Amino acid sequence: MLVSDVNKDEYAPFFEGYIQGSSKGVLVEELEISLHEFIRFVQNIPMDKFDYRYAEGKWTIKEIIQHIIDTERIFAYRALRISRNDKTPLPGFDEDDYVDNTNAKDRHLQELLTEMAVVRQATLSLFKSFSKEQLQRIGTASNHSISVRAIGFIMIGHQKHHQKIFEERYL
Repeated sequence: MLVSDVNKDEYAPFFEGYIQGSSKGVLVEELEISLHEFIRFVQNIPMDKFDYRYAEGKWTIKEIIQHIIDTERIFAYRALRISRNDKTPLPGFDEDDYVDNTNAKDRHLQELLTEMAVVRQATLSLFKSFSKEQLQRIGTASNHSISVRAIGFIMIGHQKHHQKIFEERYL
């Protein structure tokens, strides 16, 4: 399953940047590769940058890593529900509320990266279990149609988006 297989009607316009910024490879392989690339990238960031905010009210790198983890959990849950043909509209979430209610600033970097790897391994197992038909299923989340396969590519693009932000604004 390639990102080029995903049609524009399988996700909200908001996710276009994540879809385009995801990857050109096979979905499951890219979920794994992007995790390793991200961890390697983060491990090369100077330690004094993890609690840095480039502007008042902006998240720290540790808070962003926690945000990526939380978002992946939510999106994996959505993928599971939609893959199982659950037609219940799924609610959105306020990412700021989630970040405000973490203790990311008090956590060690390695702890966050380990959690991210564990969550991604669970996501990989889930996506490997999907049939082609399940990957193409469409449900409703945040009042928009979304397919299971689009969710997978959005997770990759979301992670890459934040890595780019790290490069541009934090380093």
